[in-house]
Amino acid sequence: MRLGIRHRTVYRYATPVRDSYNEVRLRPVSNEHQRVEQFDLQVTPKPSTWREYDDFYANAVHHFEVPNLHQELQIESRCIVSTNNVNIVPAGAMLAPMERRAECQRMERCFDYLQASNYVQLAPDLWRAAVDVTYGASDMWQAASALSHFVFGHMTYLPASTNALTLATEAFVARRGVCQDFAHVLIGLCRSIQIPALYVSGYLCTPETQATHAWVEVFLPGTGWRALDPTHDSQADERYVKIAVGRDYLDVPPTSGQFKGTKNRSIEVDVKVDNLPELNSGPGFTTP
Repeated sequence: MRLGIRHRTVYRYATPVRDSYNEVRLRPVSNEHQRVEQFDLQVTPKPSTWREYDDFYANAVHHFEVPNLHQELQIESRCIVSTNNVNIVPAGAMLAPMERRAECQRMERCFDYLQASNYVQLAPDLWRAAVDVTYGASDMWQAASALSHFVFGHMTYLPASTNALTLATEAFVARRGVCQDFAHVLIGLCRSIQIPALYVSGYLCTPETQATHAWVEVFLPGTGWRALDPTHDSQADERYVKIAVGRDYLDVPPTSGQFKGTKNRSIEVDVKVDNLPELNSGPGFTTP
């Protein structure tokens, strides 16, 4: 697919604010699954300073400052991204024996994704459920897929039933939440049985859904990272656009920052996706 994506965030303040310092993670990655053809980021009012860098998890970050008084802050990104299905795993595929989990514990690239994090605790309830669901599993991919299917059946998608600070254990007990909660619960289940799992932020682009989304990637020795979406009980296919990864949501918010002034503010987020004509390309993309 070839997608044109516009992501607009507008903050409105009850009274003028100043000294606004912000970070945004809105530029999608380029890899074998997707290629960013164009990306543009606009901020109103115009920032006084601007810089770009990669964070600890190799996510593209744009940092800017708006020191002058303002009562509204608008952040808008526009991008064109081509996607494919190169990383879809065939049904029934066996990719890594469970015995290879021990290798992951010795890999620097997996360390952060085996530990507890801000929103994901390695709690007894999660461990017990993970052990029950994966009992008898001989393959890491099959075990992770079973856990994703379990989360899909265990939880109900219910907007506004949780908030950005809800913990994985709280969502697991309540059995409801949004995509962020589904992802956090699956991550907790996987890490509880030593399968490395990370949080992915991005977009899901379908005729019914044009929105930011969250899903999970698990690491399989000899294969690499593979994606699962517990909210839809599926793998991440050409409809998914990946922006950033981290231990949990706290590492990858699309926008974050601080300012001086009133605490009373509102936020409005709008995502619009257009299907664009395809360009000639091979089955996969290479990272520039």
